[in-house]
Amino acid sequence: MNKDTIGTNAGIIWRIMDNHMSWNYAELKEKSGLSDMDLCAAIGWLARENKIEFGNESKDLRIYLNFNPYF
Repeated sequence: MNKDTIGTNAGIIWRIMDNHMSWNYAELKEKSGLSDMDLCAAIGWLARENKIEFGNESKDLRIYLNFNPYF
């Protein structure tokens, strides 16, 4: 794994999430087909860039796009 691969995988996840829905980890893993390590790295990349947010809905960690990353 290298930074280019992580960035490419982050782009895959961002495009999956670009439907204004929240997702849980299992849903993202199934939809993307990424391994656990690749998915975690991609989520970390997007979190570091302030592109995603996390929320808890009924004991389920949800991940969604941050549509106001500068505010």
